[in-house]
Amino acid sequence: MAKKLYVGNLSYSTTEEQVRELFSQAGDVDSVALITDRDTGRAKGFGFVEMNTDEGAQEAIKRFNGYSLDNRALTVNEARPREERSGGGGFGGGRREGGYGGGGRSSGGGNRRDGGYGGGNKRF
Repeated sequence: MAKKLYVGNLSYSTTEEQVRELFSQAGDVDSVALITDRDTGRAKGFGFVEMNTDEGAQEAIKRFNGYSLDNRALTVNEARPREERSGGGGFGGGRREGGYGGGGRSSGGGNRRDGGYGGGNKRF
């Protein structure tokens, strides 16, 4: 079993010190990291606790999964490795123009002047 634990459903006002104090009842705590929003600095309501031993981690899960802290029932379980995230987003691989590669005035229709899929220069 891993020694790193996921701790969820934390109150936004819960501090790292409170979490460390609580989890130290189950064993020695190596580290506590509460996750905050990169832009606003506000707490996201979850974090990670690294216990010194596997036994301490198991004990923490048994004791604190469902435990009420700041009137919120904690979720405590073994932390899963972070999944790889790709650089682009969605359909266009991060392009802002939108689907099918559309865009500029000259797209589609080849040299056709009237009609066709690309439109042309004729105005009505």
